[in-house]
Amino acid sequence: MSFFKRKKETEPQFYATVADGLKKIYKGKLLPLEETYDFHEFVSPQLNEPDFDAKPMVLLVGQYSTGKTSFIRYLLERDYPGIRIGPEPTTDSFTAVMYGENEQVIPGNALAVDKSKQFRPLSKFGGSFLNRFQCSILKSTVLKCVTMIDTPGILSGEKQRVDRGYDFVGVLRWFAERVDRIILLFDANKLDISDEFRRSIEAIHGYEDKVRIVLNKADQVDHQELMRVYGALMWSISKVIQVPECPKIFVGSFWDQQLKHDLYRRLFEKELQCLFDDLQDLPRYAAMRKLNDFIKRARMAKIHAYIISNLKEDMPKMFGKQRKKKELIKNLPVLLKKIQEENMVATSDLPELTSMQEQLDKADFTKFPPLKEKLIAQVNHMLDKDIADLMAIVPTDFTEPVIRGGAFDDVKDMTSPFGFEKCEGIDLGSGEPDWIVTKEREKWDDIFRSLGPSKGKITGSVAKKEMVKSRLPNPVLAKVWRLADVDQDGMLDADEFALSMHLINIKLDGFDLPDELPGHLIPPSKKKLFNGGGASGSESGSGNSY
Repeated sequence: MSFFKRKKETEPQFYATVADGLKKIYKGKLLPLEETYDFHEFVSPQLNEPDFDAKPMVLLVGQYSTGKTSFIRYLLERDYPGIRIGPEPTTDSFTAVMYGENEQVIPGNALAVDKSKQFRPLSKFGGSFLNRFQCSILKSTVLKCVTMIDTPGILSGEKQRVDRGYDFVGVLRWFAERVDRIILLFDANKLDISDEFRRSIEAIHGYEDKVRIVLNKADQVDHQELMRVYGALMWSISKVIQVPECPKIFVGSFWDQQLKHDLYRRLFEKELQCLFDDLQDLPRYAAMRKLNDFIKRARMAKIHAYIISNLKEDMPKMFGKQRKKKELIKNLPVLLKKIQEENMVATSDLPELTSMQEQLDKADFTKFPPLKEKLIAQVNHMLDKDIADLMAIVPTDFTEPVIRGGAFDDVKDMTSPFGFEKCEGIDLGSGEPDWIVTKEREKWDDIFRSLGPSKGKITGSVAKKEMVKSRLPNPVLAKVWRLADVDQDGMLDADEFALSMHLINIKLDGFDLPDELPGHLIPPSKKKLFNGGGASGSESGSGNSY
């Protein structure tokens, strides 16, 4: 029999998807270790099938009236069942906004027993929490690829002294472990970080890679105040999030109302594009995120096993057990240091000391099992072999769909005049009957004549003296020259010189230059060089030659 067992263990495993593979290796190799050393009681609840199959989740955290619920409404471009928006704390519950054919609100107690959803472990936080938890189901294209988690507004001042009746920070930590993105929202008019907000941010320690910070309602302050607010936010965040570099801060006003101050309109649009790029690609990287979180969980389970088994080993067989337990809990830092050195464990992977001591104080050390090397070896083999096999089948061709619908279609619109950088910058003049460069042609023709063209052209050295007056860096001017010298003869005629001035002005206005010259910017006199291929715009309006 042992012969057949050994043969079975060496057989290669084949998995259809990353999620399918994670389910199998979790149940077969990691779960036995977790159950043996009460990992689910001390650290994290057991994973179920919905945890592996779940869509990417986005968790929104912030103080009351920072725009969390409005942000979700902005993404969906519609209300969802149970939505409440107001200047004071209105969202008093955790709300999972998910896709479904029939609009409804499912209360938390029902969610806690629903095997098709990933929220069953939340029942450990008790009925008081479940009464403050609900799921809003609605038919929205956005939610086909992502689930949004709205949270109660974090209180400040006297309000934060009111007991919520459940472990609010613990719930946040549970979600932080499982979501793909954590968005911390701040109000440009309210940057103070209350004690409860500080504890909430500290609860996501270890998951800083998922955090994105949004400075919302930025249009409500003028440009001078915005600079001060941005600097103050960076300073405040650096005091709470213990990382070498502060996470990316997106600045804007994420709602569909008129901007009060639009001096930074272009900045807001760029920030909006960056934030939506980050959110839109979540489905594509969901498999890799699940693998990453699974590996992190396996490391935590191994360290927990070392801690529990060492405590068991140090307990007396007969007398003085209670006194020895108190001594071991007090000396837990020494044990953690020993485990770190013996097993080459990073400091960041060790459990939080105070929390671990509090949990151990309630535990019965006599029931702790000794170290089972077979279980540790099984997890090590899983990390070395099985995870490597799963890495090989992570999608690399980005076949997973990006998020569509709602505000994503409007923000990423590239067909209407209101798409990002449409009808401005390098796109200005696209689709117009006349060459856009002719609008300021008279001024540039005067400059061209003053440069003393020979046979209707100026050399590179002559053009350089005029182009460097823009004070743009040489690499940028080199790109301008390459784009403007359409016929690539090493010289510029009147049309090409005017084009170079137009490109310089585009760059000076803060827009990027393309690698290839768009068809609508090709001088009409040069269209014949392209035989009509890829060129757009009219053939009329050719410039003069000198």
